[in-house]
Amino acid sequence: MTKLSVNINKIATLRNARGGDQPNLKQMAIDIERFGAEGITVHPRPDQRHITMEDTYALADIVKTEFNIEGYPDQRFLKIIRDIKPHQVTLVPDAPEAITSNTGWDTFENESFLKEVIAQLHEYGSRVSVFCNDDPKMVEGAFAVGADRIELYTGPYAQDYMLDPKKAVASFVMAAHRAKELGLGVNAGHDLDLQNLKYLKGSIPFLAEVSIGHALVCDALYYGMENTIQMYKRQLL
Repeated sequence: MTKLSVNINKIATLRNARGGDQPNLKQMAIDIERFGAEGITVHPRPDQRHITMEDTYALADIVKTEFNIEGYPDQRFLKIIRDIKPHQVTLVPDAPEAITSNTGWDTFENESFLKEVIAQLHEYGSRVSVFCNDDPKMVEGAFAVGADRIELYTGPYAQDYMLDPKKAVASFVMAAHRAKELGLGVNAGHDLDLQNLKYLKGSIPFLAEVSIGHALVCDALYYGMENTIQMYKRQLL
């Protein structure tokens, strides 16, 4: 079974646009789990433009499924992980000013850094997933630095899906199979939606987890959150 982890950054963005506590992020996390999601994902950026430090600590006491905290492993981020000890940490190479994640790690260029960080995160008891492009060599690098899983950056797949689904997914299938051969779990995330998710799942049936935020929250404006979560879960059957 492929788990659905809902990234609630955009819910926090909506709240922050007006101030106050609407929508209530903690209640949304509780409801999203109740509606069937198997995890909650957050990305607490340094500028706190969506998920804040306070949010991250508060959610740690609320999430009952799997809490996945993603981000660049600077000292601020590592302190969060040390304090909270989430089920999963997803390492992304984003610069602080990045609007959203837009590439995976060069796991060879950053080998020493990642190896040290991952060893530290394992001491805290968290599973570690490394954000990777659709390149088997980068997957091998993730294995070499001690990752438990990779998360395939699926932005290029989503961009090319409508043109040629088979071609768009081919390199991701190769990278995923290389990860499986090495004993790494395979997650996926970025720009996945109701149009392209089912094809990705069918092409990589052993996907452990997908993390979806922007598209799912947009769909929830039309369909309602509970119905939307069920629609996404059906794509993963």
